[in-house]
Amino acid sequence: MDIVRTLVRLWPIHLVVLVVSIVSQLIGVRPIPIGIGTILLLPLLFAFVFTLVLNPHVVPAVGRFLSAKRTAAAGPLIVIAIMPFIAKFGTTIGPGIEEIVRSGPALVLQELGNLGTILIAFPVAIWVFRMGRESIGAVHSIAREPNIAIIADRYGLRSPEGTGVMGVYVMGTLFGTFIFAILASVLATAEVFSVEALAMACGVGSGSMMAACSGALAAAAPESTDTITALAGASNLLTYATGMYVSLFVALPIVERIYLRVRPNDPANPPARTAEEAAK
Repeated sequence: MDIVRTLVRLWPIHLVVLVVSIVSQLIGVRPIPIGIGTILLLPLLFAFVFTLVLNPHVVPAVGRFLSAKRTAAAGPLIVIAIMPFIAKFGTTIGPGIEEIVRSGPALVLQELGNLGTILIAFPVAIWVFRMGRESIGAVHSIAREPNIAIIADRYGLRSPEGTGVMGVYVMGTLFGTFIFAILASVLATAEVFSVEALAMACGVGSGSMMAACSGALAAAAPESTDTITALAGASNLLTYATGMYVSLFVALPIVERIYLRVRPNDPANPPARTAEEAAK
């Protein structure tokens, strides 16, 4: 009953979501040619823009209709809303199992791509933005829920590392789906990579990012929709299964060690352990 009462109290948000969804679907898919390919503006992207404008923190006047308490209470509903997407992708994995098996080691080895955040983002965080230990939490992964749990357990979310991982998590939530949809549509129409490779790249451990990426690919190559959804779903499941362990046992220790090499005199660094403590 408490859940029902909570949902009833959130009726303004439900109304806004319904109106935004209808308007976005009526706009449909809008292609924008850019020479090397085509940017496909999906209904999801229009919905993102509309809801961003309707955010009380962006436009304070909206707060009269959508209070801060209501918007905060709606946060957990994101998980519920994304479940139909996950269920749909799960149902396509079975029929597409032969295509997944033919992909062979590619699906498993793609997890090594998570380490790309270290190679690309770490130098930018350290030498461009002059970040401290916040960079450890920020660049060891794409900072989804399992990665937040790892940082919270090891350092605490009030630590510099916790600040870094939460900062990337918020940015990914706000702009990740938009960027993924744009990249997927451009690369698919530019024919730089195969649709199968791009579909596997959609599975980064984020349901919303996967949905945006695979949706853009399906719009660009509708004849391969079943293959795209099967590979993207399988890729995302594997990332959820293995991504946490790669972050915990590979990525995080690598970033920590590199940071201690680059910034050995940072006062926030943990004190050096003695040989006896290390042996224990």
